[in-house]
Amino acid sequence: MPEPIEVRKVPLQHVSDASELAKLIDAGVLQADRVIAVIGKTEGNGGVNDYTRILADRAFREVLVAKGSRDAAAVAQVPIVWSGGTDGVISPHATVFATKPAEAAERTDEPRLSIGFAMSEPLLPEDIGRTAMVTKVAAAVRLAMAQAGITDPADVHYVQTKTPLLTIHTIRDAKRRGQTVWTENTGESMDVSNGTAALGIAVALGEVEMPADADIMRDRELCSSVASCSSGVELDRAQVVVAGNVRGIGGRYRIGHSVMRDALDADGIWAAIRNAGLALPDRPHPDDLAGRLVNVFLKCEASQDGQVRGWRNAMLDDSDVHWHRQIKACVGGVASAVTGDPAVFVSVSAAHQGPDGGGPVAAIVDLGG
Repeated sequence: MPEPIEVRKVPLQHVSDASELAKLIDAGVLQADRVIAVIGKTEGNGGVNDYTRILADRAFREVLVAKGSRDAAAVAQVPIVWSGGTDGVISPHATVFATKPAEAAERTDEPRLSIGFAMSEPLLPEDIGRTAMVTKVAAAVRLAMAQAGITDPADVHYVQTKTPLLTIHTIRDAKRRGQTVWTENTGESMDVSNGTAALGIAVALGEVEMPADADIMRDRELCSSVASCSSGVELDRAQVVVAGNVRGIGGRYRIGHSVMRDALDADGIWAAIRNAGLALPDRPHPDDLAGRLVNVFLKCEASQDGQVRGWRNAMLDDSDVHWHRQIKACVGGVASAVTGDPAVFVSVSAAHQGPDGGGPVAAIVDLGG
């Protein structure tokens, strides 16, 4: 039986700030050696060269080494997933997950949050955008589910991945070995890596059958309702965090999910919060959350038809500000208005993650004892 989970959200005061994590550890809220995952937002450009992710990663790992007994090599295995870009009102922050001894947690047989993590086999540059990557990610998702003690895919509500994207260096490496890559546009490879990882999640959970290479990034009907996929230059394999509910492990927290049908679908966010077990009125207000919402995690994507609710927008044609940044700011504003809190996890590039123009939403709530 997995151990119960403690989860807390902390602000980042600057790009390499992990002081709030240190405070939680010093106060005894979390034990450094029990931190098993971190998912956060940094204030960089969110692109291929967004090194704020590396700075934040280093800061958090240094605190875990300094405050615990694990050495740097062991802490390096902790999945820490950073999504760059806090466009609009989104505030830089991190959600920290740690285990607790069973005797220290509130006892209940109701479904409570459980976390599992795994690393895939190495992803070669030629795997990105192809079924080889789908297969490797799916295998890692299944391992993470097992670690979380989840046997029914219906109990999985959120799968966060971080995968490599293509760089000039890795493209050249593939060519030297006589291989081809899906694209030589490194920026586009972010979308491709995210979308391929999402299909791996969907396959592992039985949401779709194994796609063909020709389906990837083309058949948008193939998607996962719980996938949240990011990519970057800081790793060479898929880092997978699975969050779901398990009965009997105890604890205060529960997770649920839904989907936003489009960029303005506030009801999709409320539906995820309700699915996590928080009772709400028919027309909820942020005050109804009563401090029980830990965080929401959303993916977003500009609709391929360039419209929202029948009205044309210019995001996909804008050569000055990339659509990644525009849709992220838009959905971040919607999510912040729902929650009354700008420290929301909103990540862009949602191919194969929820419906076109929308995206999955996960919510973690504190149900108390």
